[in-house]
Amino acid sequence: MRIGILCPYSLTVPGGVQMQVLGLARALRSRGLEARVLGPCDGPPPESFVTPLGNSLPTSANGSIAPLAPDPPAMFRTLQALSAERFDVVHLHEPLAPGPTLTAAVTHRYPTVGTFHAAGTSASYQLIKPWLLSWIKRIDHKVVVSKDALELVQSHLGGDYEVLFNGVEVEQIRRTPPVVLRQGEPPAIFFCGRHEERKGLSVLVEAFSRLDIDAQLWIASAGPDTARLTDQTADDLRVRWLGRITDDEKYARLRSADVFCAPSLGGESFGVVLIEAMAAGTTVVASGLDGYRNVATHEVDALLSAPGDVDGLVAALRRVLTDRTLSEQLRASGNTRAEDFAMSALADRYIEIYHDLARA
Repeated sequence: MRIGILCPYSLTVPGGVQMQVLGLARALRSRGLEARVLGPCDGPPPESFVTPLGNSLPTSANGSIAPLAPDPPAMFRTLQALSAERFDVVHLHEPLAPGPTLTAAVTHRYPTVGTFHAAGTSASYQLIKPWLLSWIKRIDHKVVVSKDALELVQSHLGGDYEVLFNGVEVEQIRRTPPVVLRQGEPPAIFFCGRHEERKGLSVLVEAFSRLDIDAQLWIASAGPDTARLTDQTADDLRVRWLGRITDDEKYARLRSADVFCAPSLGGESFGVVLIEAMAAGTTVVASGLDGYRNVATHEVDALLSAPGDVDGLVAALRRVLTDRTLSEQLRASGNTRAEDFAMSALADRYIEIYHDLARA
C-alpha cells in the first residue's frame, strides 16, 4: 500500500508536527507500507523518503511564526507530486493549513485522512469559515491529536473526529547514547523549544537566575527572543546556549539532563516533548497547561506549575534537584507513562484506517 503523508511545515525546521510526520512514516515503512512524505524543505530532505516541495516562507500562525509554503510554486509542485505518485491513501497533517495540505484537500480525490494538531485559537477558521466548511467535507477520516485540538476544530467546523494522541519513537530515544559529561559537573536543566514568548523561555531564565542551587541550564533552538535573552544571561556562566540541534542531539541531551523544563504559556495542544523526556528517563517540570495534562500528572510523573509563575517554577525546580527520592519516583513513573504513546501503536491504528478507506 502506498501512503502519501503531507506536511504543511518545512521538514528541515524542527517542530512538533514535522517530528510526528517523519516518525509516523518511519514506523509505517518498518511495517512494510510504502510511505512517502511530501512537504517544504529549506535544504536537503531529512530522509530519503521525503519529496521536497520548495522552500518555506515565515508565516504568522497560532501566536508563532510557522515555516509554511503558501506560494503558487509550492502548490504547483504539490499537484505534480500527487499526480505522479498514485497513492492509495493520502494523509494530511494540518489539512486546512495554507500550502501543500490544503492544496491536496481541495484538488485531489484520493481516500484522505486528515490529522488536526492545532489548539487554542485560529484566525483562519474564523475569517474563511465558509470555504473551510466546504473543504473539510473532502476529508474521509478526521483525527485530532488532543481534546484541545478537538475543541478548536469542532467549535468552528463541526463534524466527527477520532482522538489519537501523538506518538513518540520511544525505543529510538532509549537507544541514543547520552552526552558525555565531565566528572563533577552540576545537575543540568534542559530547555528545547522555539525562543518566543509563547514557549515561556523568559520565565525559565528568570526562575533560573533566582535558583539558589548549583546547577546549569542548557538552552537549545533559536527564535526571536534569542538575542535579548543571550544578552540578559551573558554574565551567567551556568547558562549554555546550544543553538539549533538535531533530534538525535536532543535525545542525547535528554538522556544526560537531570531535569527537562517546558515552561510554555499557552498554545500547546499536546506535550510530545514531555513524553520524549519521560522516555529518556529525565525528570519533567512543566507548565500546568491542559495540553500538557494530556500527558503528565502533577506529583505522579511530573511537577506542574502555573504558566508564567516564576516563583512556582523556582520551587518546582528546587524540589526535583534537592529531593532525590521524589526525582527518582517521577522518572520511573514517567518512563512507564511514555510507553502509552509509542509511535508503533499509533502507526498500527493508522494502518487500520488506511485499509478501511482503501477498501471503501
